[in-house]
Order: sequence, then structure tokens, then C-alpha cells
Amino acid sequence: MNTTEKKPQVVIIGGGFGGLYTAKALKNAPVEVKLIDKRNFHLFQPLLYQVATGSLSPAEIASPLRLVLRHHKNTQVILDEAVDIDPANKRVILHDHEPIDYDFLIIATGVSHHYFGNDQWQFDAPGLKTIEDAIEIRRRIFMAFEAAEKETDPQKREAWLTFAIVGAGPTGVELAGAIAEIADRSLMGDFRNIDPSDAKILLIEGMDRVLPPYKPELSASAAKALTKFGVTVLTKTMVTDITDTTVTVRQGEEIEQIPTRTVLWAAGVKASKMGQIVAKATGAKLDRVGRVIVEPDLSVPGDPNIFVIGDLANFSHQGEQPLPGIAPVAMQEGQYLAKAIQKRLKGQPVEPFEYESAGSLAVIGHQEAVVDLGFVRLSGFIAWIIWVVAHIYYLIEFDNKLVVMVQWAWHYVTRGRGARLITGEGTLGKDEKVVTMRQEIATR
Repeated sequence: MNTTEKKPQVVIIGGGFGGLYTAKALKNAPVEVKLIDKRNFHLFQPLLYQVATGSLSPAEIASPLRLVLRHHKNTQVILDEAVDIDPANKRVILHDHEPIDYDFLIIATGVSHHYFGNDQWQFDAPGLKTIEDAIEIRRRIFMAFEAAEKETDPQKREAWLTFAIVGAGPTGVELAGAIAEIADRSLMGDFRNIDPSDAKILLIEGMDRVLPPYKPELSASAAKALTKFGVTVLTKTMVTDITDTTVTVRQGEEIEQIPTRTVLWAAGVKASKMGQIVAKATGAKLDRVGRVIVEPDLSVPGDPNIFVIGDLANFSHQGEQPLPGIAPVAMQEGQYLAKAIQKRLKGQPVEPFEYESAGSLAVIGHQEAVVDLGFVRLSGFIAWIIWVVAHIYYLIEFDNKLVVMVQWAWHYVTRGRGARLITGEGTLGKDEKVVTMRQEIATR
């Protein structure tokens, strides 16, 4: 009698919130799990802006996948990149590994930056999605102050001390508030030829208010707090061009060219290339940013064994708009799928996915945040405390929870930033290779 019958194979592509929470929830399930990611760590993206602004170090918001899942005896982590899927033979094609068979395939590869057809801007206006992005943005922010300290020309110095953030969603608001705090508090007394508080922080938004997905009263509270921190909020303003020395904006019929050496992008996202791969392999439809339009059970139309979750999924079965691309949605989708797979294995019916919102959070700066809990909307200090507690709670490892809590407590008292290291070489915009790549993109 064969007692070693092969268990159902669950393959997960992506170790972000959706993929990791699926794997964690399958710990005791009668399946074999293979988690594939081209990075060996899970990144807590909601705090990535704190790495970009010197409050935290990368290791404090990243957890090795093998460490997180080491007690999951039914789970294997594979460090590789999925380059294709073969639904007919139920296989995942990897870049540097033999194909992997699956019974259930879960794709959670997220999104990247979207420059709305102006990909040449990426060299002068980096976005914030990866550890590398955060380190590059941190370098640009602190190098700007260093360059201003050496600059003798007043106009050039002003350009170095002008920071433009494009997009006033949560990431843009958080970056603007953090840079304002750096300029006004963290660098106070560090320089001799400049006053960091002279820095200009511009937050540029095409819509009529900051935090457009939030309720109007919370958007108004956020704008008021940003103004208090010294941020200039430019709404109904479109960016028409970005170079390594200027950002050009249009407000109504007026066009203005603003000298600045630091532009940061927080204006849009597009789906990872796995969206196109899924569409080609299964015939699934994509939305305008490349997300896969999924069924109520998160499966791909026409293939009940392939699921797409997290930021890569367009789930439009609950409310007028698709579910937002935020961590709690991906977490709940992963936990739902783990239960759904086990129910299917038992022959039990599976109910549609339904997201239970715990609220929306966005931090503006020291003791300033906005929170929408559904039954109550808060701003100011109490909202900031809720934001702090929620983010510490959802960090993956206990070590990270403890370190971040201590760091934040120390920063609260001192207003300092302990990770102000400038790494990387030179100024990206002056590198000949980058100039060539920029020209190639512009001529496509």
C-alpha cells in the first residue's frame, strides 16, 4: 500500500503581502507549498518611505522569507524569477530552474512605477517600490543638502534646496511630510553655509485635493497639516516635463518651469509583467494599468486553478471601484485563498471573497496623521498613535517590531534620523550610461 501519495502542489509567485500570507495560512494544510520570489526577503512596503528619508534602515523593514517560513515543514522557498506559465500542463516556467508543476497557482507579483508614457522621467524622478529605490531616494535627498552647502550661486543653491514630489496619494504625502521634518528638525545645526529649513517642498497633485481616495474632510486635514510643516501643496497641477534640473508644471493655462535637482515620483503604478503573461496564457482581460480582472473567488476567468491576488488583481465585485492596492487587501486575499483551497480539497463549496476594511491610514509627520476607521474619522495626534500601533503590529518579525518601536521612540524624543547614510556614487543624472538610456527611451 502506498502511504506516500503526493500531496496537492500549491505554487505561489511573489513573496509580498499576498503571497506570504497565503503561505503562512497554509502551514498545517495537507498540501505542498512552493513560494517563488526573485528576492530572498519580504519587504514591508508601507514603511519604505522611512528608509528613503533616513528614519529606518532597510533590514528593519525586511524579513528573509526562509526565516519567516522555516517552521513550515510543507513549504519550500525558491529564489528565482517566473518568466511564463503553462496552464495546459499546469507548470510554471522559471528563469534558472526546471519547470515546476502545480495543482493550484497563486500569482501575487504586485505593481511597479507608471510614468504614463514618459518612461524617460524615471532617471530624474525615481519612484518608491523597492529597497534600491529607497536607498537611491535617500541618497538624493541628503546629497541635495550637501550640494547646497558647497554651492556659491544663490539660484543653484535654491534649486538644490527645492524638492518636488509628484503625486499626493499616501506615499507622496508621507514623503513630503518626512522631507519637511528633515529640513526643519533633523538637520538643524548640521551645516554652516545653509539653513536646511530654507528648503522648499512642493507636493504636486493633478486632482483637486491631496489623498484623493480619502474622504474630503480627511484630505483637508492632511493639507492643513502639510502646510503647517512647510509643504507647498499644488493641486489641479499637471507635470508636463521633468529633467535633471527642472520640473515643468501646468496649472490651468499657466505653465511654470521650476528649478529643482530632486524630483520624486509617487503619481501612479502599473502592473508587473506577470499580468501580460497571465493574459497571454489564459485569455484573461486586463484593466488599463495591466491588472488582471479576476472572478469573485480571485481566480482567473476560465481557469479555476489559477488565482491572482494583491496589487496585480482587479477585484471589482465589491463596490463601485476595484479594491485598493493596499497591504490589508492582499493579506485578507491570501488568508481567504488558503481556506478556499482547503475547502476545495474537501469538496466543500467556496464562498466569494469579501474584503473587510479596517480603515485607511496615512501619516503626514510628527504627531500628524489621518485615519478613516469607517465608523469614525480622526486626524492629528490620536490618528498618529493609531498609525504607529498598526504598523508595528503588522511588521512580520518580532525583532523588527522591537527595533522599530525603539527607533521611533528615540526619534520622537530627539527628532533625529539615525540612518542618514549616503550610499552610491556620483549624480545619477550625469552618468553617461544613464544619459544614453534616457535618450533611447525618449526615441522609442
